Amino acid sequence: MRVSLIQIAVNEDEPVASRRRRAAALVREQAGADLVVLPELWTTGAFAFEEFGREAEPLEGPTYEAMAKAASDAGVWLHAGSIPERDPEGPLYNTSLVFTPSGDLAAAYRKIHRFGFDRGEAVLMSAGRDLVTVRLPETTLGLATCYDLRFPELFRGLVDAGAQTLVVPAGWPERRRAHWTLLARARAVEDQAFVLACGTAGTHAGVAQAGHSVVVDPWGEVLAEAGHDEEVLTADIDPARVAATREQFPALKDRVLGLEPPRR
Repeated sequence: MRVSLIQIAVNEDEPVASRRRRAAALVREQAGADLVVLPELWTTGAFAFEEFGREAEPLEGPTYEAMAKAASDAGVWLHAGSIPERDPEGPLYNTSLVFTPSGDLAAAYRKIHRFGFDRGEAVLMSAGRDLVTVRLPETTLGLATCYDLRFPELFRGLVDAGAQTLVVPAGWPERRRAHWTLLARARAVEDQAFVLACGTAGTHAGVAQAGHSVVVDPWGEVLAEAGHDEEVLTADIDPARVAATREQFPALKDRVLGLEPPRR
C-alpha cells in the first residue's frame, strides 16, 4: 500500500485560494498512490487564529469541492487534512475530511482535543465528540488531529473500533518538534498500528512549523521522515504487519480496564 503525505508550506503571503489550488495540484500528482494525506488547517494555518472565522467554510464548501475533485482525478483515497468548518448552527470546528477515489465523502472528523489552554483554538472552536474510523480496502484508518496525539486514550478507542492505521494531520510547531516524533512513535508502539503523521512546513502567525512528517510502523520504527521544508513524503507500507505484530507480541490482550482509584 503506497501512502503519500503532502507536507505543504503554509505562509501568510500566499492567499488561501491559491494554496487550495496548489494543494489540489499536488494531490493530482500522487496518482498511483493508495492514500494521500494533507496536514491540519493548511488553508489558514493552525496558529492563524484570526483567520479561523474569516476563512471558515461549510462542510461542503470550496475546500471540500476542490479536494473531492482532486481525489477523483487522481483516483486516490484522500485524507484532505482539516478545515475551519462553520456548522449551520454557528459553532466552528476543526474538521478533517476523507474522500474515496470517486470523490465521495467517506468521513468527517471534528477534532476532540483543542489546543490553546483557554485561548486560541481552545476557545474559538468547539470540540468534536465522536471517534471516527474509515474502512479502506487494505486497512482501517483511525482519525485524529495534531494535539490529539498527546492523548493515548483516544487512540486506544480507535484501536478498539478496529483501526489499524492511525492518521494524524497536524500544524505542529518547530519548538516542540521532538515531541512530535516521540509521540508518533509512542502511539505506534502502544497501539501496534501504523502511524501516518503529516505536518506543515513554512511559518505563519509568527510560528515556525516543525515539518518532519513521518511514517511509523507497528514496532515503532520510522519508515520515512520528511525534512523541514515543503515536500511529499511517500512510503510503501504492508497493512498485514499490523495483525502479524499483534499476534507475535500480543500486548493488547493484556490490557486491564476499569481500574478503581486508590482508597484513602
